[in-house]
Amino acid sequence: MSAVSDRSRLVAFLLCWFLGYLGIHRFYVGKTGTGILYLLTGGIFGIGILIDWFVILFGGFTDENGRTLKNW
Repeated sequence: MSAVSDRSRLVAFLLCWFLGYLGIHRFYVGKTGTGILYLLTGGIFGIGILIDWFVILFGGFTDENGRTLKNW
């Protein structure tokens, strides 16, 4: 069983929904490298946002330390 992150899954989901094209949800979980990539590419042209949205929704999104966001 993987460790659970102290970050909120709901916050990450809402940030991805409303500000995903800026990569704010990735900055929130500490993934600054991909956050900058999303910022420069508009969420990798929208496809990355859609993928992240589903990964967060189904509980597979992780923070910078590889801990899963499980708590809503």
